[in-house]
Amino acid sequence: MEGQYLTWLGLVLVSAALCASGSLYNEPIRPQFHFSPKANWMNDPNGLVYYKGEYHLYFQWNQSGIDSGDQAWGHAVSPDLVHWTELEPVLRPDKDGFIWSGSAVVDWKNTSGVQKGKEKAICAFYTAAGDPFTQRMAYSSDRGKTFTRYEKNPVIGHIIGQDRDPKVFWYAPGKHWVMALYLDGDEYAIFNSHNLTQWTRTFSFHFPGGAECPDLFELAVDGNPTNTKWVFVAGSGSYLIGSFDGKTFKPEAGPFTADYGANYYATQTYNDIPAADGRRIQFAWMVFAIGYPGMPFSQQMNFPCECSLRRFPEGIRMCRVPVREIEKLRVADHKWSNTVISPGENLLSGVHGELLDIHAVFELADAKQFGFKLNGHEVSYEPDSHTLTSLFREADLIPVKNRVALRILVDRNSVETYADEGRAVFSSCFLPNGTPGLELFSKGGKVKLVSMEVHELKSSWAKRHQ
Repeated sequence: MEGQYLTWLGLVLVSAALCASGSLYNEPIRPQFHFSPKANWMNDPNGLVYYKGEYHLYFQWNQSGIDSGDQAWGHAVSPDLVHWTELEPVLRPDKDGFIWSGSAVVDWKNTSGVQKGKEKAICAFYTAAGDPFTQRMAYSSDRGKTFTRYEKNPVIGHIIGQDRDPKVFWYAPGKHWVMALYLDGDEYAIFNSHNLTQWTRTFSFHFPGGAECPDLFELAVDGNPTNTKWVFVAGSGSYLIGSFDGKTFKPEAGPFTADYGANYYATQTYNDIPAADGRRIQFAWMVFAIGYPGMPFSQQMNFPCECSLRRFPEGIRMCRVPVREIEKLRVADHKWSNTVISPGENLLSGVHGELLDIHAVFELADAKQFGFKLNGHEVSYEPDSHTLTSLFREADLIPVKNRVALRILVDRNSVETYADEGRAVFSSCFLPNGTPGLELFSKGGKVKLVSMEVHELKSSWAKRHQ
């Protein structure tokens, strides 16, 4: 324990020195390819919307300090989901309350009538966390940089408890807007509107174990656009699969677990991704209760993922994999194929990068356990019990044709594990424990490494390091 304490103390002292010298974005526990704010507390992703080449990431942000509270909407933009520029906050608390979570859409047809000038209005929907809670709208005429509160707010008055977190999107078949809203307990509601300012409730339902931060979207099953299902997601990432006619969501299966890690909450997917792209891109807050000692910021986002639906023997499930734009960060590549790994061997002894994107496919043999040790943190698989473990969290994973495929992202303070192309996912944060080094190991026997690529990554903040 003394050694670990000294490691933490050393990080805090180094961090303080770096902050004092102006080395922002290069602090020892600052994630290097996951978004984090310059300073202060951050939580839920909000207002995810794409407009004219920019991905907007609004987020819950404490304008007053390093702990949760005094919530406003922070703001960052990116051309590629990898390199982020933090801008000025767009919505700050007022007499109606703190600015809690919500969403944003581009009002392409000016259904709201608020467009001013040539730019389409970006309309943001948020919860004013006052007494009582209400749902409100603000709009931007300058591509999302600043917002004006709608003069006839609230657009939805108080319903019950701390009703909150409006997720709004356009439902093309019905030519109307839809809002999913958390009510109270495990209850959610659906609303419709033709103009974004007047809303009618069309449906309410109970989501077992669900609370907060709803999201609702359509996905093709196995990539077939003629066979689609709708996914309703709760704040915890638990999800239901069902059908949706623009007014009523009918659950057909679930709830299911979207992420088995310890640090995954308040997910949201992007609105207005161009049809030519067609991806359903999701962010989540990597909630980490203990925070990062000595850092000017607290909390981070996960690396954005592409969502899909795939059919398995047990039914249809949602899968997630990192967006392809991560390839922009590759600086060195290491490759192996058709290699037998025996106990005591380590193919990774020559790889020293702290930021990694690992792709590995294993064929089972007689090993009782195999996997990776990543700077003191372990990702492993036990064939006898079909158990995948990532930083002490477990999930069942049945081999496919006697093979197990793993994708692992390693940052300074997080490991994200994706098994079988996102069939089981773990999002996990950690504090560095002073144990450097990478190892591919096998215990109790051999395992065949069919293929492995280890990509060393550069920092997405590289141009900002001073």
